[in-house]
Amino acid sequence: MQKASIFLGFVPWIVFSVVAGPSTWEWAALAALVCSLVLAVPDWRRSRSISILDAAALVFFAVLLVLSVTLDRAALQPIEDRAQLLSSVVIAVVALGSLAVGRPFTEFYAKKEAPREVWGTPTFKQINRVLTGLWGVVFVINALCDVAVGYWGASPDVFNWVIPIVAIVVAVKITSWYPAHVRARVQAEHGTHGTHGAHEAPAQSA
Repeated sequence: MQKASIFLGFVPWIVFSVVAGPSTWEWAALAALVCSLVLAVPDWRRSRSISILDAAALVFFAVLLVLSVTLDRAALQPIEDRAQLLSSVVIAVVALGSLAVGRPFTEFYAKKEAPREVWGTPTFKQINRVLTGLWGVVFVINALCDVAVGYWGASPDVFNWVIPIVAIVVAVKITSWYPAHVRARVQAEHGTHGTHGAHEAPAQSA
Protein backbone atom coordinates (compact mmCIF):
# COMPACT_ATOMS: atom_id res chain seq x y z
CA MET A 1 0.00 0.00 0.00
CA GLN A 2 1.23 3.50 -0.63
CA LYS A 3 2.13 5.79 2.24
CA ALA A 4 -0.29 8.48 1.11
CA SER A 5 -3.17 6.01 0.92
CA ILE A 6 -3.13 4.93 4.55
CA PHE A 7 -2.08 8.34 5.86
CA LEU A 8 -5.18 9.87 4.28
CA GLY A 9 -7.23 7.61 6.54
CA PHE A 10 -5.75 9.42 9.53
CA VAL A 11 -6.50 12.92 8.22
CA PRO A 12 -9.91 13.38 9.91
CA TRP A 13 -8.46 12.29 13.25
CA ILE A 14 -5.45 14.55 12.82
CA VAL A 15 -7.67 17.50 11.91
CA PHE A 16 -9.78 16.92 15.00
CA SER A 17 -6.75 16.53 17.26
CA VAL A 18 -5.17 19.76 16.00
CA VAL A 19 -8.32 21.90 15.99
CA ALA A 20 -10.19 20.54 19.01
CA GLY A 21 -10.15 22.58 22.18
CA PRO A 22 -12.58 23.65 24.94
CA SER A 23 -14.19 26.20 22.63
CA THR A 24 -13.49 24.71 19.22
CA TRP A 25 -14.26 20.99 19.46
CA GLU A 26 -17.63 21.33 17.70
CA TRP A 27 -15.95 22.99 14.71
CA ALA A 28 -13.20 20.39 14.87
CA ALA A 29 -15.81 17.62 14.73
CA LEU A 30 -17.51 19.28 11.76
CA ALA A 31 -14.22 19.68 9.89
CA ALA A 32 -13.26 16.07 10.64
CA LEU A 33 -16.66 14.82 9.48
CA VAL A 34 -16.31 16.70 6.20
CA CYS A 35 -12.83 15.19 5.71
CA SER A 36 -14.24 11.73 6.40
CA LEU A 37 -16.96 12.19 3.80
CA VAL A 38 -14.44 13.44 1.23
CA LEU A 39 -12.38 10.29 1.78
CA ALA A 40 -15.21 7.77 2.08
CA VAL A 41 -17.50 8.78 -0.78
CA PRO A 42 -15.05 8.01 -3.63
CA ASP A 43 -14.25 4.59 -2.13
CA TRP A 44 -17.96 3.84 -1.74
CA ARG A 45 -18.72 4.84 -5.31
CA ARG A 46 -15.85 2.75 -6.62
CA SER A 47 -16.18 -0.43 -4.57
CA ARG A 48 -19.26 -0.07 -2.36
CA SER A 49 -16.97 -0.29 0.67
CA ILE A 50 -15.07 2.08 2.93
CA SER A 51 -12.22 1.61 5.37
CA ILE A 52 -12.94 0.90 9.00
CA LEU A 53 -11.12 4.13 9.87
CA ASP A 54 -13.47 6.14 7.68
CA ALA A 55 -16.50 4.31 9.05
CA ALA A 56 -15.43 4.95 12.63
CA ALA A 57 -14.71 8.59 11.85
CA LEU A 58 -18.11 9.11 10.23
CA VAL A 59 -19.90 7.65 13.24
CA PHE A 60 -17.73 9.27 15.92
CA PHE A 61 -17.72 12.80 14.55
CA ALA A 62 -21.39 12.67 13.57
CA VAL A 63 -22.27 11.62 17.12
CA LEU A 64 -20.20 14.49 18.53
CA LEU A 65 -22.05 16.96 16.32
CA VAL A 66 -25.44 15.57 17.35
CA LEU A 67 -24.48 15.82 21.01
CA SER A 68 -23.26 19.38 20.52
CA VAL A 69 -26.73 20.51 19.40
CA THR A 70 -28.85 18.36 21.73
CA LEU A 71 -27.10 18.63 25.12
CA ASP A 72 -26.77 21.67 27.31
CA ARG A 73 -23.43 23.22 28.17
CA ALA A 74 -23.13 21.48 31.54
CA ALA A 75 -23.67 18.05 29.99
CA LEU A 76 -21.15 18.84 27.28
CA GLN A 77 -18.41 19.91 29.66
CA PRO A 78 -16.77 16.45 29.98
CA ILE A 79 -16.63 16.19 26.18
CA GLU A 80 -15.16 19.68 25.88
CA ASP A 81 -12.49 18.84 28.45
CA ARG A 82 -11.53 15.46 26.99
CA ALA A 83 -12.37 15.66 23.27
CA GLN A 84 -8.85 14.83 22.11
CA LEU A 85 -8.56 11.94 24.55
CA LEU A 86 -11.86 10.52 23.34
CA SER A 87 -10.74 10.58 19.72
CA SER A 88 -7.40 8.95 20.60
CA VAL A 89 -9.12 6.17 22.53
CA VAL A 90 -11.64 5.54 19.75
CA ILE A 91 -9.06 5.22 16.99
CA ALA A 92 -6.86 2.98 19.18
CA VAL A 93 -9.83 0.71 19.90
CA VAL A 94 -10.76 0.60 16.22
CA ALA A 95 -7.22 -0.30 15.13
CA LEU A 96 -6.59 -2.95 17.78
CA GLY A 97 -10.16 -4.20 17.51
CA SER A 98 -9.75 -4.77 13.77
CA LEU A 99 -6.64 -6.80 14.57
CA ALA A 100 -8.43 -8.79 17.28
CA VAL A 101 -11.25 -9.83 14.95
CA GLY A 102 -8.84 -10.83 12.20
CA ARG A 103 -9.51 -7.93 9.83
CA PRO A 104 -6.51 -5.59 10.16
CA PHE A 105 -7.51 -2.12 9.03
CA THR A 106 -4.43 -1.76 6.80
CA GLU A 107 -5.74 -4.53 4.53
CA PHE A 108 -8.26 -2.11 3.04
CA TYR A 109 -5.44 0.08 1.73
CA ALA A 110 -3.21 -2.85 0.77
CA LYS A 111 -5.95 -4.36 -1.37
CA LYS A 112 -5.99 -1.23 -3.50
CA GLU A 113 -2.45 -2.06 -4.62
CA ALA A 114 -2.23 -5.86 -4.50
CA PRO A 115 -3.99 -8.23 -6.93
CA ARG A 116 -6.91 -10.22 -5.53
CA GLU A 117 -5.10 -13.55 -5.80
CA VAL A 118 -2.63 -12.61 -3.04
CA TRP A 119 -5.12 -11.26 -0.52
CA GLY A 120 -5.33 -14.60 1.26
CA THR A 121 -1.63 -15.42 1.26
CA PRO A 122 0.22 -15.80 4.59
CA THR A 123 2.68 -13.05 3.63
CA PHE A 124 -0.07 -10.55 2.87
CA LYS A 125 -1.82 -11.39 6.13
CA GLN A 126 1.37 -11.19 8.18
CA ILE A 127 2.36 -7.80 6.81
CA ASN A 128 -1.01 -6.30 7.59
CA ARG A 129 -1.24 -7.82 11.07
CA VAL A 130 2.12 -6.33 11.97
CA LEU A 131 1.36 -2.93 10.47
CA THR A 132 -2.05 -2.72 12.11
CA GLY A 133 -0.55 -3.70 15.46
CA LEU A 134 2.16 -1.08 15.00
CA TRP A 135 -0.31 1.71 14.34
CA GLY A 136 -2.52 0.49 17.15
CA VAL A 137 0.40 0.97 19.53
CA VAL A 138 0.95 4.48 18.15
CA PHE A 139 -2.68 5.36 18.85
CA VAL A 140 -2.40 3.95 22.38
CA ILE A 141 0.68 6.11 22.94
CA ASN A 142 -1.27 9.15 21.77
CA ALA A 143 -4.10 8.33 24.16
CA LEU A 144 -1.65 7.92 27.06
CA CYS A 145 -0.11 11.28 26.17
CA ASP A 146 -3.55 12.87 26.35
CA VAL A 147 -4.07 11.27 29.76
CA ALA A 148 -0.70 12.56 30.94
CA VAL A 149 -1.59 16.11 29.96
CA GLY A 150 -5.21 16.05 31.08
CA TYR A 151 -4.87 14.23 34.38
CA TRP A 152 -1.25 14.47 35.45
CA GLY A 153 -0.42 17.99 34.29
CA ALA A 154 2.38 16.88 31.96
CA SER A 155 3.88 19.34 29.50
CA PRO A 156 1.48 19.81 26.54
CA ASP A 157 4.39 20.65 24.23
CA VAL A 158 6.11 17.35 24.95
CA PHE A 159 3.12 15.04 25.30
CA ASN A 160 0.74 16.58 22.76
CA TRP A 161 3.32 17.27 20.08
CA VAL A 162 6.83 15.86 20.48
CA ILE A 163 6.04 12.30 21.57
CA PRO A 164 3.07 11.76 19.18
CA ILE A 165 5.01 13.17 16.22
CA VAL A 166 8.06 11.03 16.98
CA ALA A 167 5.85 7.94 17.33
CA ILE A 168 4.17 8.63 13.98
CA VAL A 169 7.48 9.26 12.21
CA VAL A 170 8.91 6.00 13.58
CA ALA A 171 5.77 4.12 12.52
CA VAL A 172 5.97 5.56 9.01
CA LYS A 173 9.62 4.51 8.73
CA ILE A 174 8.84 0.99 9.92
CA THR A 175 5.87 0.59 7.60
CA SER A 176 8.07 1.64 4.71
CA TRP A 177 10.72 -0.91 5.63
CA TYR A 178 8.79 -3.91 6.92
CA PRO A 179 6.99 -5.16 3.78
CA ALA A 180 10.24 -5.08 1.78
CA HIS A 181 11.98 -6.88 4.64
CA VAL A 182 9.36 -9.65 4.64
CA ARG A 183 9.55 -9.95 0.85
CA ALA A 184 13.34 -10.26 0.95
CA ARG A 185 13.14 -12.87 3.69
CA VAL A 186 10.63 -14.97 1.75
CA GLN A 187 12.78 -14.69 -1.36
CA ALA A 188 15.81 -15.87 0.58
CA GLU A 189 13.91 -18.83 2.06
CA HIS A 190 12.04 -20.03 -1.03
CA GLY A 191 13.61 -18.37 -4.05
CA THR A 192 11.94 -15.99 -6.46
CA HIS A 193 9.54 -18.65 -7.76
CA GLY A 194 7.75 -18.86 -4.41
CA THR A 195 7.57 -15.17 -3.59
CA HIS A 196 4.69 -14.06 -5.79
CA GLY A 197 2.54 -13.38 -2.73
CA ALA A 198 5.25 -11.36 -1.01
CA HIS A 199 6.05 -9.42 -4.15
CA GLU A 200 2.48 -8.48 -4.82
CA ALA A 201 1.69 -7.69 -1.20
CA PRO A 202 2.10 -4.00 -0.35
CA ALA A 203 5.73 -3.23 -0.91
CA GLN A 204 5.12 0.43 -0.09
CA SER A 205 3.11 0.71 3.03
CA ALA A 206 1.37 3.37 5.07
